[in-house]
Amino acid sequence: MKVTYKLEVFEGPLDLLLHLIDKSEIDVYNIPIKEITDQYLEYVQAMQELEVTSEFLVMAATLLAIKSKMLLPKPPVIEYEFEDYYDEDYDPRAELVEKLVEYRKFKAIADSLREKELERSLIYTKEPEDLTPFRPTVQQNPVEGLDVTDLLQAFRRTLRKMVTRNAVARIQRDEISVKDRMKQVVELLVERGGRLLFSKLFDENDLSKDEVIVTFLALLELMKVKQIECYQHRLFDDIVIQAREGANADGFWGDEISY
Repeated sequence: MKVTYKLEVFEGPLDLLLHLIDKSEIDVYNIPIKEITDQYLEYVQAMQELEVTSEFLVMAATLLAIKSKMLLPKPPVIEYEFEDYYDEDYDPRAELVEKLVEYRKFKAIADSLREKELERSLIYTKEPEDLTPFRPTVQQNPVEGLDVTDLLQAFRRTLRKMVTRNAVARIQRDEISVKDRMKQVVELLVERGGRLLFSKLFDENDLSKDEVIVTFLALLELMKVKQIECYQHRLFDDIVIQAREGANADGFWGDEISY
């Protein structure tokens, strides 16, 4: 990483050289190289107490080289068939002038950006906040976009619903009590020799949902009063319902089985 050392108010040899040109009000395209070189060397000599970077010394050597070229007489022009060997318009200061012009341009841009930075630093900003909770709530019109015809049709539909709502229907269902189903299961066991597969109780395809539930309750009640016992030969096998000894359809009904 390149480190730039700032010597007094100059950040480099071009900055010092441009300062001398502006101070003497000299045209940068027509620099009196002798005068500028002498002033530059005086500044560099005055800064010897500080650590002068090599860039300043290189610029001093460059100025001395340009000064010596300016003092030397121009060599005679040797003409060749196609071109001259020596360019009469050659100026040893041209390269230095080009660097100074470019440096002045970028320095002006840097000064402008620095001013903008200073102006921007005086402006304090804040992140925008959500002001939605403070927005007034506007109640939406529930009948917006509707006309009298729409309301009339809605009224007619309501009247039709009221007519059908007042219709009364009677639903009758055939109920079988748990007590009756228990009798049927015991009678079926007696007919089958006291043993019956669980699946045989539901062979009838017209059994309703209520009848299936009553059948399960009847089996549980029969097991509770010790009239039957249920078991399996293997896991997931069909359940075997077997009547216990002394089971009959008339000898176990009590008042507790009334549903």
